[in-house]
Amino acid sequence: MKNIAILGSTGSIGTQALEVIRNNKDDFNIVALAVNTNIYKLLEQIKEFKPKIIAVYDEDKAKKLKEILPNNINIEIYWGMEGLKAIASLEEVDILITALVGMIGLIPTLEAINKGKTIALANKETLVTAGSLVMKKAKEKGVNIIPVDSEHSAIFQCLNGEDNKSIEKLILTASGGPFRNKTKEELLTVTKNEALKHPNWSMGKKITIDSATLMNKGLEVIEARWLFDIDGDNIDVLVHPQSIIHSMVQFKDSSVIAQLGNPDMKLPIQYALSYPNRIYSNFERLDLVKISSLTFEKPDMDTFPCLKLAYESLKNGGTYPTVLNAANEVLVSEFLNDNIKFYDIPLYIEKALEKHSCVNNPTLEEILYVDNWSREFIKEIVK
Repeated sequence: MKNIAILGSTGSIGTQALEVIRNNKDDFNIVALAVNTNIYKLLEQIKEFKPKIIAVYDEDKAKKLKEILPNNINIEIYWGMEGLKAIASLEEVDILITALVGMIGLIPTLEAINKGKTIALANKETLVTAGSLVMKKAKEKGVNIIPVDSEHSAIFQCLNGEDNKSIEKLILTASGGPFRNKTKEELLTVTKNEALKHPNWSMGKKITIDSATLMNKGLEVIEARWLFDIDGDNIDVLVHPQSIIHSMVQFKDSSVIAQLGNPDMKLPIQYALSYPNRIYSNFERLDLVKISSLTFEKPDMDTFPCLKLAYESLKNGGTYPTVLNAANEVLVSEFLNDNIKFYDIPLYIEKALEKHSCVNNPTLEEILYVDNWSREFIKEIVK
């Protein structure tokens, strides 16, 4: 029995993780849950899974939860960053699922690593903004970071038993998002509702917009660089509209190993929780005859410049990826609030990167400072 804590239990990854745990009650036990603001969905989860402690990032929402909590439920409630850190460092936690959206996941992830917890990582921004710091700390503490993203889980599985020195390149697949066949001219006027209609995956709003701009794939390239200690020049992106091959590894002998499966996040979530073992699931089995064909295309970085900006940020190093990520977080929020247009996202990210004075080998304090600088810079531009 593994004791599990989830940061971001009411989001897309968090709810699917709870579904996996619900179906494997003999293998996993929930001891702690944390959310940003969704206290009503959290209350349902508390009643079902009976965690020991919970945290709500928004203090006002935490106090509201205390008011509506039934008298027969006795539970510790924390809030703010201290609440997330309290859950991340809880003694009885074996695996921490970090499924928070954005930079908010960095500090509690580092806290959990310091406490020797296994990390099931679904918060890609943690490695995008502070990959060197996080992986160095994980190595020092002997902590396993097991990827939950379907692409990184696929690579993780393909590398099982392999020597990293044998890797020639990593190949991340991308669905192409809802605008795969759109021209630049057509993308000038697309709406958020159009951008939120992903053809294959059911995900949260932020990651769905990132998929539409291809920034999600760019962030995954940066994350893969740190997860697998591979230079960015050896990480390729391939558009694969069917989303059946989740990623591939090409080895120096020319062999290519791929991981396949239906587009369902519950599979990589379950693998991360059960690793190094595999446990039975009732997930739909892959039917290649029914699918019939698998196709591949090169990504169009002219039409989708966010992917190009991510590669450039990775190559330039230092705090450039931190600026990229922070600017993107703010701009996606502004796009969802109808304050900017689709192409304003890469336009303003590029402005932030041009304005930034890079810090090489940054400390945590410098990363947090640069993150804040980038957000404020973008907010002023949008005004």
